[in-house]
Amino acid sequence: MLSSSRKGEQPYLTGARPYILDHLSHTQNVLFVPYAGVSISFDDYTQKVAEVLPELTVTGIHQTDDPARAIENASAIIVGGGNTFSLLSNLYNHRLVELLKVRLQAGTPYIGWSAGANICGATIKTTNDMPIVQPKSFDALAVLPCQINPHYSDYHPPGFNGETRDQRLGEFTTMYPDIPVVAIKEGTALLRQENTLTYLGEEESVVFLGQNKQAIQPNADLSHLLFCE
Repeated sequence: MLSSSRKGEQPYLTGARPYILDHLSHTQNVLFVPYAGVSISFDDYTQKVAEVLPELTVTGIHQTDDPARAIENASAIIVGGGNTFSLLSNLYNHRLVELLKVRLQAGTPYIGWSAGANICGATIKTTNDMPIVQPKSFDALAVLPCQINPHYSDYHPPGFNGETRDQRLGEFTTMYPDIPVVAIKEGTALLRQENTLTYLGEEESVVFLGQNKQAIQPNADLSHLLFCE
């Protein structure tokens, strides 16, 4: 679960490549889900990912005759970033949400960045995206029983009078004080392997819970968050 496709001025997926290739080291063929793409065509999005991951054979799910069967037969699944509402809406429209849950619970390797990471939480209620479409439900894949907030930043621009990210996430934790929100900065990731959850990255991120905000250190063991229901 990668926070972003790039960090700072890095080229697309450059910083994420080591995480991706390590996680998919036992497979070459991957199914790519471009459904979060809105301002880019699904074909162009798939080609863009394939070009930066030449070690893998990347097939777009939209290029298959039967998306459900493609998920069932996939050796590994990659879900790209973009708009989280559009992504989840497409997954529901193609009746893929429950199928994805089954495949991931069975251990199918999964990579998701930005929106693709967002849908790994219990819901998408802590996405940063604008609701440009209305999904059937906000319920997501629940790879983690808590919430995820990618692209996290606590930066407050001078003269900015809107709500900060912390304030927005604080609204969620006020409504749901018992549900953690894992807010991960760009260039960082969460790795789940069975009942182990590890934070990957070179700088600290944070977990929000109720009125508390706790720093996550690099390589921290966050496995306790898998049992927070």
